[in-house]
Amino acid sequence: MAVHRVGAEARLDSSEWMGREVVLKQRVVKGYRHPSLDRSLQTFRIKNEVRLMFEARRAGIAVPIIYSVDYANNRIVMEEVKGVRVKDALNELPEPKARAVCAKIGEIAARLHANDIVHGDLTTSNMLLEGERIVLIDFSLGSKTSELEDKGVDMHLLEEAFHSAHHQMSGLYEVVKDAYVRTDPHGEQVLKKVKEIEKRGRYTRKE
Repeated sequence: MAVHRVGAEARLDSSEWMGREVVLKQRVVKGYRHPSLDRSLQTFRIKNEVRLMFEARRAGIAVPIIYSVDYANNRIVMEEVKGVRVKDALNELPEPKARAVCAKIGEIAARLHANDIVHGDLTTSNMLLEGERIVLIDFSLGSKTSELEDKGVDMHLLEEAFHSAHHQMSGLYEVVKDAYVRTDPHGEQVLKKVKEIEKRGRYTRKE
């Protein structure tokens, strides 16, 4: 069994389930918590992640297909997407293709937020490029909220990811923002909130 990734909250392994190639997402048991509290928190977080993925799919966003949810063992069995991380692919693409991918990213973020879904870790590391489609993964930090602040934090995180991972391709994040505003009726308000968040961050650093 090949390990995809081991993080603070979950371990991802590739496997086979009912004749399908899948990813097993196993949430990590926290030994410092009381067992009953840990079980309750893990169940809540799995339910939240699964619900957000279903809602994202209903909103027209590509996410891995969920085949099985095992609450007793803190595990989700989902489709293994045969794609590459957008983070890795974007810098290798010719500019017209890169701009098309960024427009799709803006549309995906807008559809999420228009449906009051906040991803919680909206970066190009959590997007897989499979052919012409972008598949959004890892909703474990996500939430269902209409708050502009939360959506602003999502977009601020995405902007920071672009500046750090794709700084050599100037102008790409502008493509993301343009598509975001075109797709979400409240997009301009969210981007104004991003500017407020950035100002607060600069003020805190000066302090």
